[in-house]
Amino acid sequence: MGSDEQLTGKQRWQAAYDEAESKGKVRDADFTTLSGMEVDPAYGPDEVPASIGWPGEFPYTRGLYPTGYRGRPWTIRQFAGFGNAVQTNERYKLILKRGGGGLSVAFDMPTLMGRDSDDPLSLGEVGHCGVAIDSAADMEVLFKDIPLGDITTSMTISGPAVPAFCMYLVAAERQGVDPAQLNGTLQTDIFKEYIAQKEWLFGPEPHLRLIGDLMEYTSSKIPAYKPLSVSGYHIREAGSTAAQELAYTLADGFGYVELGLSRGLDVDVFGPGLSFFFDSHIDFFEEVAKFRAARRIWARWMRDVYGATTEKAQWLRFHTQTAGVSLTAQQPVNNVVRTAVEALAAVMGGTNSLHTNALDETLALPTDQSAEVALRTQQVLMDETGVTNVADPLGGSWYVEALTDKIEAEAEAIFDKILQMGGSDLRSADTAGLRAKVEESKGTSGKDAWPITAGLLRGIEDGWFMSEIAEAAFQYQVALEKGDKKVVGVNVHTESLASELEILRVSHEVEREQVRVLGARKAARDDAAVTRSLEAMVQAARSDQNMIEPMLDAVRAEATMGEICDALREEWGVYREPARF
Repeated sequence: MGSDEQLTGKQRWQAAYDEAESKGKVRDADFTTLSGMEVDPAYGPDEVPASIGWPGEFPYTRGLYPTGYRGRPWTIRQFAGFGNAVQTNERYKLILKRGGGGLSVAFDMPTLMGRDSDDPLSLGEVGHCGVAIDSAADMEVLFKDIPLGDITTSMTISGPAVPAFCMYLVAAERQGVDPAQLNGTLQTDIFKEYIAQKEWLFGPEPHLRLIGDLMEYTSSKIPAYKPLSVSGYHIREAGSTAAQELAYTLADGFGYVELGLSRGLDVDVFGPGLSFFFDSHIDFFEEVAKFRAARRIWARWMRDVYGATTEKAQWLRFHTQTAGVSLTAQQPVNNVVRTAVEALAAVMGGTNSLHTNALDETLALPTDQSAEVALRTQQVLMDETGVTNVADPLGGSWYVEALTDKIEAEAEAIFDKILQMGGSDLRSADTAGLRAKVEESKGTSGKDAWPITAGLLRGIEDGWFMSEIAEAAFQYQVALEKGDKKVVGVNVHTESLASELEILRVSHEVEREQVRVLGARKAARDDAAVTRSLEAMVQAARSDQNMIEPMLDAVRAEATMGEICDALREEWGVYREPARF
């Protein structure tokens, strides 16, 4: 067909698709409409603007792969966790048996805050919003009879993410799985905790120290594992706009890239280990545009600012969860429809994996039945609607392309504000200037030397992110109360024949039993070995030593989540958000 320079965009894409097909990277499936009509894998004119491109082509606006979902459909990764490890293990087996492709762990509040189930501050919270995990023994039970070498697992935890990761590795070791073969995702995103979710343990600097150690460790020892899932989900759930969610999340991602570079890591090596986690809200086209803009912005910054030269380091791979905040307690059956629309937006936007919320999650944790309906929602989309036949089917829509451009421009304006807060006179459009600043800062550990990181830390310190989200949430609430924005069952169409739902209730006996089991495990272990391992971990914290191996030793000795985190709290102190009025 000639050299790449002579080919049209469509011909380049066709050549890439044909190559993928010849390598067996296209599924053997029926890619026709319901009526049997043949459809092409992608559509567009011979030439399109470079900012749009074709599927699998920089800047990946239209998706990462020339094959779209014909190559591989998104991973169905249902988020689940409640009660104790035994109960959640049963739910995981149900999800896998029903066709789920991966697992995603929801932890309870004590675990998310780095506290044991027997901590006085844990009283009444054990097992209620996720699963209680106190030690590696609990992690073993959580994944009992689930081969960790074969299943990808995502863990949604940030403050104590590194101890949780160590427990996961030890559970794999005890299964006889080589940790080097593990594939999965750890959230670890501490920036968004200060911005939105508030589940931190220490100040930003110690957390970034741990995250840097984790990035170093996984880059060298567990190459397929993704140690960071940069989360916009919680930012959006806190009340941000779509553009704010996008901009704050990508800025956080840039901060972690700068952290890796400050450690002397190769961006082409650690870059593929960064993944993202977005909310898919109810405004269908806005969400599709957001996802498309996200890939484009990330690819450009990774290449032009941070020097990534490989496709995988330029790719923005993301998980999506439908919007919990869009669910209503009034007429909860309507939530099935909302979730389906939000899931479809994520798919049309090219998500790599997806969780669909259950209809009763605004009232309680999902029952087995509502969890199955949520799972089946994805399967109906995947198997019945034809959405896997064509890559980026909305690409080229005047509305979608204009909305993608508009959201990108709003995000770039926010990046400029973050750069300004960090004391930089550079702007996001000046990629050459930013690249020069990055090159100048390489190997420098001082956070002020890095343009985005400096702005993130200042914005956190000043409460800027929080105030911007609060203002956006307030404006939406005003529009809702005036009736300008409508929610069915809440401020419009409020009459209903629906009956009350049966919801999942976690018994207080779960907490009593978890505390009892924890006490028995503590009594049976070698306390001297626990003490020695915790002391070695703290000594590592006082040096430049990577802390992962000492923490693994503590976990192998059955040191608990609370003991590990308390030892580090004593060393690093506890972060308390400044009062703001």
